[in-house]
Amino acid sequence: MSRLLTALLGSAALLAAAVPLASRAAEAAVSKADRALHEKALTLDTHLDTPEHFARQGWSMVERHEVRADGTQVDLPRMDAGGLDGGFFVIYTAQGALTAEGYRQARDFALERATQIREMVAAHGDKFELAYTADDAERINKAGKKFVFQSMENSWPMGEDLTLMDTFYKTGVRMAGPVHFKNNQFADSSTDKPIWHGFSPLGLRWLAEANRLGILIDVSHASDDVVDQAVQLSKVPIIASHSGAKAIYDHPRNLDDGRLKKIADAGGVICINSVYLKNTAASPERLAALKALGTAPDSETATEAEMVAYLKKRAEVDAKFPPVRASFEDFMASLTHTLKVVGPEHVGIGADWDGGGGVIGFEDVADLPKVTARLKAAGYTDADVAAIWGGNVLRIVRQAQDYAAKEAAKAKPIG
Repeated sequence: MSRLLTALLGSAALLAAAVPLASRAAEAAVSKADRALHEKALTLDTHLDTPEHFARQGWSMVERHEVRADGTQVDLPRMDAGGLDGGFFVIYTAQGALTAEGYRQARDFALERATQIREMVAAHGDKFELAYTADDAERINKAGKKFVFQSMENSWPMGEDLTLMDTFYKTGVRMAGPVHFKNNQFADSSTDKPIWHGFSPLGLRWLAEANRLGILIDVSHASDDVVDQAVQLSKVPIIASHSGAKAIYDHPRNLDDGRLKKIADAGGVICINSVYLKNTAASPERLAALKALGTAPDSETATEAEMVAYLKKRAEVDAKFPPVRASFEDFMASLTHTLKVVGPEHVGIGADWDGGGGVIGFEDVADLPKVTARLKAAGYTDADVAAIWGGNVLRIVRQAQDYAAKEAAKAKPIG
């Protein structure tokens, strides 16, 4: 099953979600002052899986969609509604075989996804622009357009040829994680049995090359050993682009307080996810009903009508056997806990939109101002809010690129 379809099916469960009206009203309370602050801040998300939809038949980034209808969570109208100025659009490749053929297929897939991102921007150049530096993001934002950084979730497509990192850098990649749900040639995953106990020898070269080029090292999905080694060995601060607090929910994908502090002490940023916030295991009855539903259509070849029809049937299952879902309160618990542990200078937002993120009361990017309202209610300053929404991430993007520029200058022959 593709990552796109997994996200769609997770979002289809929204039809079955039930939240008391009083709770919804409380969550939705965003004052004019809160909204003004939110609009003033440069607001970004560090993990947007929306490129999964760019090849979807009949789907457009500049049209308004509804998460309850087609499962998507990000588009231009909802970015405007939620005050989202841009972010890191993900080149995601599901882990496969560690073979020459596996590497070749992954490389081609990732390059095609990078092309799809660039084509979306080119098709809507009056609304979007590619960003390569922190300065670009600020300039594009001031021009009234959305900025599009590219990131790489799972570096498996680089195979064993690290010159491909330079290739992806030239396409626009400015953040990369070595691994996803399974171990690969570079590192151990947080959700697999260790084989390298951190980075592999090739993975250590991957880390050094990322530093050399000015690509942020992303440790979301990586094992604890990888996190520790990345903090120790990286020449610049690292990022966890979509992670959470293990103190709120003990899951391998989340970070314990010690590692939250370790990343922050080294100048890095932890961006809070809206996944892995509570135990959402399905009941046996729900699993049986989903099995009886049958195989879903292929998300990249099916028509939009076929996809919507399947999602409607899936919603009927959800209504009869409701899924267990986390709430906005759970998301805020992870965010506020992390803020208390490391301070507002080292926290960002990476909710995993279109990649499985979204919770009751925080369903798509139109809901982002709720976070600003809650942060202000908790006593955080306007400067804190601006740092959390974008300032912290742009700071370390700038640090990574400044380091790379200085190293390149050192290596340049004199005369």
